[in-house]
Amino acid sequence: MDVSFLGGPQPQRGIGVVAPFDFALDRELWRWVPDDVSLHLTRTPFVPVEVSLDLARMVSEHETLREAVRALTAVSPEVVAYACTSGSFVGGMAGERSMAAAMAAAGEVTSLTTSGALLVALRELDVRRVAVITPYTKSVTDSLEDYLHEAGVQVCGRSYLGLTREIWRVPYRDVVEMARQAVDGAPDALFISCTNLPTYDVIPQLEAELRMPVISANQVTVWAALRMIGKDAVGPYQALLDPAARRGPASMTPMPPVPRTPPLASVAPAAPEERDPEVASFAEGEEDLGGEVA
Repeated sequence: MDVSFLGGPQPQRGIGVVAPFDFALDRELWRWVPDDVSLHLTRTPFVPVEVSLDLARMVSEHETLREAVRALTAVSPEVVAYACTSGSFVGGMAGERSMAAAMAAAGEVTSLTTSGALLVALRELDVRRVAVITPYTKSVTDSLEDYLHEAGVQVCGRSYLGLTREIWRVPYRDVVEMARQAVDGAPDALFISCTNLPTYDVIPQLEAELRMPVISANQVTVWAALRMIGKDAVGPYQALLDPAARRGPASMTPMPPVPRTPPLASVAPAAPEERDPEVASFAEGEEDLGGEVA
């Protein structure tokens, strides 16, 4: 069969992703990516340490990141993202900046981290007060709160699971329960930390229930990387991706009414249902976004 008329595959834009050795959610990252963009993933070397502050430091050492980025340069990505939340906030804002810079220098390519992308996303949504939920232990969760405080963002509620392994196995129901516990302080938004924690399908449901933007580690990482090459992330009704979603369900284009059979004279018509009416990651601004555990 002659297939010459096909002309070959469509051109692809490339995003490099450095993930911790235990990252298990490759498929989740892809769900935010448009069809004309490819993700090229590599992982840091295995170390026999449970999820902790020590592991966060080990998987984010500059030489480890440099080697990973050098491997990715073989496929010429336009931007490289370090997909690890704790590894990129464990050293504070200065540590995040230096990691992004080390990656950028190693591959001569624009680089960013999950924690840097988080701050850009918070700025995009004009969030000053945030609730956070994490699968981490208390000490790692404290470190995230310290990072946000340094960036000028107030943490007004939090919940965490205290896990040290196999975070990717956490079901959505546990994420939802943590979210409900964390938002009592009336935050502007909810952040779900850890790139190894599944979140894609639960974000729209939580936004509808909590009536606030909900962002996650994987979401902000992919969103920021795509933004840096002039592309938009894709996803159903997520405030970070869709400005209309930031104004709530009432702002969306209403569906046309469905014709109904007139009610019987003996039945009173039902009353209409009532409806409920960044901080930059560094001083230079988001254009400098550069440069798990998760």
